[in-house]
Amino acid sequence: FPTWKRTLARRTRESQMKRFCRAQAIQRRLEEIEVTFRELEQQGTKLEKLLRDENDSLADQHTQWTNQLLYLVQKKNNLMSEESDLMIAVQELKLEEQQCQLDEKLRSYMNKEDALKTPEDEKAEQEILKQLVEVVNKRNILIQLQEEKRLSEL
Repeated sequence: FPTWKRTLARRTRESQMKRFCRAQAIQRRLEEIEVTFRELEQQGTKLEKLLRDENDSLADQHTQWTNQLLYLVQKKNNLMSEESDLMIAVQELKLEEQQCQLDEKLRSYMNKEDALKTPEDEKAEQEILKQLVEVVNKRNILIQLQEEKRLSEL
């Protein structure tokens, strides 16, 4: 096995592990967000009941509950934005994995001698190249979407 092939295989494994770790971290954060959503919903429900039921409460108390409710809504909106970013990151990871697989397939066809390639091999190589371009374009769209979202938040 030539050195460059071992190096390539090692780098491929390393990038797969990095993607796997990032995917696990994203999944954990999505689960945390889900739990936080439920907690915020419960707190919001309690505050809404207090606001509806306590007609005789002091104006200061009423204002305080309203402010707390608005804070919960703001917090929930921030979590929804983060969840949206994470979902985009998940899509990007999937596309990155798909791109790596296609790169590997394409490399195997390109390493083959031109004289040994069958018409089917050439057709498969062109199809893989076409799929690779599609994946790269999809990743580019996701990156543009993230950038637009970031700019709109500023």
